[in-house]
Amino acid sequence: MRVILRDVRDSDLSVFWAQSTEPEGIHMAAFTAKDPSDRAAFDAHWARVRQDPAIVPRTVVGESGEIVGHAAVFGPPEEREVTYWIGRQHWGRGAATAALRELLAVVPERPLHARAAADNGGSIRVLEKCGFVVTGRDRGFANARGEEIEEVLLTLSG
Repeated sequence: MRVILRDVRDSDLSVFWAQSTEPEGIHMAAFTAKDPSDRAAFDAHWARVRQDPAIVPRTVVGESGEIVGHAAVFGPPEEREVTYWIGRQHWGRGAATAALRELLAVVPERPLHARAAADNGGSIRVLEKCGFVVTGRDRGFANARGEEIEEVLLTLSG
């Protein structure tokens, strides 16, 4: 799937909201907001993201102009991390890989880090296809699952 990235627009947020409340997406992401159904918290989060010059948020747009999801880089210089969310209807079509490749071209700084639930094989494969390598494992509380789970830590160097 071919995608482009563009700046986030106000009109994108309703699509992001719908995508972020998909039960399957919430489960796979695992490390979500405490209450993914809290629209006020969602709006406040995106207001902060869009105002912070250290965060590089982008809307992922598909070939026919549909909003596929979003991707971003955030965090302090030596701990910069990538994140992305692709709407479920676009899973399995290469959208996440294409979006991450585009994001890596927009943000050339390295190293970049990523985290994924250990059982989220799809996301781990996307990161590895884009050059990230597994550098460790950790455990953390996954709000979406209500328990501590294992996560995979990945890094993209030089």
